[in-house]
Amino acid sequence: MEGHEHSRRVEQAAVRGAGAGIEAAFATAAGQVTQLPWGQAAASVRFEDLAPVSAFPVVPGRRWGPGWWWSATTGRHVVHGSAAMRTQLMFLDRNPHVIGLSARPVRLLWRDADGQVRSWVPQLFARYADATGLLADCPSTPSIGGDRAQRARVVLEEACARVGWSYQRLEPPPAVVAANLRWLAGYRHPRNQGPPGLQATLAEVFAGPRPLADGAAAVGEPLQVLPAVYHALWCGHLTTSLDKPLHEEALVCADAERSGGGVETRLDAGSGQGRGECSGRHTR
Repeated sequence: MEGHEHSRRVEQAAVRGAGAGIEAAFATAAGQVTQLPWGQAAASVRFEDLAPVSAFPVVPGRRWGPGWWWSATTGRHVVHGSAAMRTQLMFLDRNPHVIGLSARPVRLLWRDADGQVRSWVPQLFARYADATGLLADCPSTPSIGGDRAQRARVVLEEACARVGWSYQRLEPPPAVVAANLRWLAGYRHPRNQGPPGLQATLAEVFAGPRPLADGAAAVGEPLQVLPAVYHALWCGHLTTSLDKPLHEEALVCADAERSGGGVETRLDAGSGQGRGECSGRHTR
């Protein structure tokens, strides 16, 4: 463990020594690949609007191929190359602080301590409301990528910190949380919010913690109301615990900022795991 930490510090020192030597390569809207110093690119380029600088590979015989995620945040599709990446896209899409998403928009290049040119293409970029950014990879297991991925991690963490951003290797979420959010994601499109006034009615009915099915039935025909309930849960207007299987008796309540209490707000950095959880006893 000590040897690994020493190596990490040596690599960090090498990156600091490289300084502005880190470059960013990306494809412009016209499709032309451009290269800028990293600091300049981070300050001036809207990475959330760019197409991938390199395509996701299609591997014969592999069970999973590239696909598209429709983002409720941007109203556009974002390409993904794995199931793990799609899951992280889903979590970031629900994060209320995220305002932009893109896949593989930039390649970072640098020279290592031996003078050799190295490069890395992070899988995801997220733009936050405060204008900062997140570069992220989405490994299905922590060891994926081997030593090369770990060396790149040191470089990208340092490069992002220098411009006020962050780099993360996003860990897979708990299976139950991911399954619940996949269900809610099926109702993320605005068409599921229901007719005018329905969302306000749901906020009133679920002003205090209340079983999901009970509250939906109190509003109207469940088959018509439930899609709006799930949409509100996706958006964070209604909240419930996601670390237990979602079912008809799950306690649901309005968001803390709208109900004035009864909700413990919790937001996990990077994953956007939750927007709040009901707490306390339910009222009927």
